[in-house]
Amino acid sequence: MRSVVVTSLGLVTFAAFLAPPAHAAPAGSAAEVKRPVAEGYGGAVATVDLDASKAALSVLRQGGNAMDAAVAGAAALGVTEPYSAGLAGGGFIVYYDARTRKVTTIDGRETAPRAMTSTAFEGIPFDEAVTSGLSVGVPGSVAQWDMALRRYGTMPLRQALRPAIEIAEKGFVVDQTFHDQTQQNAGRFADFTSTASLYLPGGQPPQVGSVFRNPDLARTYRELGIRGPAWLYGGALGREIVATVKKPPVRQGATRKVRTGLMEVSDLRAYRALERPPTKVTYKGLDVYGMAPPSSGGSTVGEALKILEALPKVGLHEYLEASRLAFADRNAYVGDPAYVDVPLDQLLSDGFAKERACLIGPRAMAHPPRPDRPTAPTPPARRLRRPRLRRRRRRGRRRPISW
Repeated sequence: MRSVVVTSLGLVTFAAFLAPPAHAAPAGSAAEVKRPVAEGYGGAVATVDLDASKAALSVLRQGGNAMDAAVAGAAALGVTEPYSAGLAGGGFIVYYDARTRKVTTIDGRETAPRAMTSTAFEGIPFDEAVTSGLSVGVPGSVAQWDMALRRYGTMPLRQALRPAIEIAEKGFVVDQTFHDQTQQNAGRFADFTSTASLYLPGGQPPQVGSVFRNPDLARTYRELGIRGPAWLYGGALGREIVATVKKPPVRQGATRKVRTGLMEVSDLRAYRALERPPTKVTYKGLDVYGMAPPSSGGSTVGEALKILEALPKVGLHEYLEASRLAFADRNAYVGDPAYVDVPLDQLLSDGFAKERACLIGPRAMAHPPRPDRPTAPTPPARRLRRPRLRRRRRRGRRRPISW
């Protein structure tokens, strides 16, 4: 047994696998035809896209481990699922190493540029804010991939990117989801020269069943593999991103108001992925691990499970009500621990879960449910809670790193 990994990379991709046996089915065989249920042994991959799953499987067949395959799959999703994945985005990894029996997480979430303020979007319509350089965050995916491979993988980044490069060069078959997402954004895309050229050939979204190629992304992945993350975090690619953020390529004659962004090359140089301890709760004798803040996944799922465990019976109604309460608390208290003192221990405590469980009855609660302030447990003698939170917050700050 080598390792098992659960990843959240852009599209909440789940991957759990071991190194496959030498006689695994070859790529492109009938065994890889998409179907709802598959049986096998030696390893498994699951993503939202067949091409990305094949990319991850190809890495396993080359002798790569789970983390190698997870990064390869995430990079492939950047080609086939560009609306929610890619090297300019971010994500989280929750990783379990079966050899050491330890769980860790890697925070590769995008961050706001240093010049961003809490009032930067006030008074700006949502559509205008989204379609602008102002909404662009400092990308974290590449830093996360690099850290994951260096610490837990066996392959260099350039090798993990090869399957994605091949998909981008040769193309993939457009499905209904890709077509619909492009159609939904066609009005915005048409106002940007480079975006329209790629996603609206002939002025229309690619048709279902057609082959979509992205040679520029293939070249970008290839250069990234050769030059390394420094090419993005302060190098020529990073400077090109900053230039685009500050001057989006708006089509001449477009009437859309497109705001410029605040990102600087210094923001890219200062970015680093962070390895954080996971959240952990027990539910009916099982240990459940998740991603800690700034993700809200581990805290929200964990709180909901603790509430369910405090109830005398559990069904669909109880599950929905517990989830609503957990999301209400999530919206009130969870944020980036570099800037917010998240009461994580209290949110996941048995006592708080029992308090929240008391609100669940036979009828649905009023919507939306109100958050409740989690109370801090009695601190040990001569030890104050708030100073410990402040020390942890400082440790969680992102510091510059030399690539």
